[in-house]
Amino acid sequence: MGIWSEVKMIMERDPAARNPLEVLLLYSGVHAVMYHRLAHWFYKHRCPFVARLISQTSRFLTGVEIHPGAQIGKGLLIDHGIGVVIGETAVIGDCCTIYQGVTLGGTGKDKGKRHPTIGNNVMIGAGAKVLGPFTVGDGSKIAANAVVLSEVPPNSTCVGVPARVVKRNGISINDIDQIHIPDPVSQQLCRLQAQIDRLEKKLEDHQ
Repeated sequence: MGIWSEVKMIMERDPAARNPLEVLLLYSGVHAVMYHRLAHWFYKHRCPFVARLISQTSRFLTGVEIHPGAQIGKGLLIDHGIGVVIGETAVIGDCCTIYQGVTLGGTGKDKGKRHPTIGNNVMIGAGAKVLGPFTVGDGSKIAANAVVLSEVPPNSTCVGVPARVVKRNGISINDIDQIHIPDPVSQQLCRLQAQIDRLEKKLEDHQ
């Protein structure tokens, strides 16, 4: 797939893009993907040093760190890409959007396939962390600053730390009540009071 076709796919999803030349010359996320495609070619042809040299140069110039071994599909939009990290065994499908500060990483306990597989048309919000060798299904959305540690079904929306699915196929699964949230301090005091009551009753029974 040619670079102009990728630029066109990015323009369709970025309302700030004014013309193809601007995207090609001024978008650091586009530059990062271009560098990666070259680095990945060398990686596949068993030239790891050259591949890493290119990827580290790209990291210095763009602020985006993509391991040469990662597999990236067509039309990836890395928007405001500073701080994005994509691991060696990560796989990203077509037409995905990744915002700044996103990590597609491992947990440190897996071998072989250590990083996530991202489906097609997935959006990952700023600061989100997707950690582990599982799949994020096609059409899913990961909210900003979410920490995803397990598989995400297709067409789902994930939020929170750790992330949970709150919407699937446009239907809410869990209503997020921001008002009537249990007070953990109050709950602990109630448990302590109940325990004190039980102990006092035992003392009374032994007297």
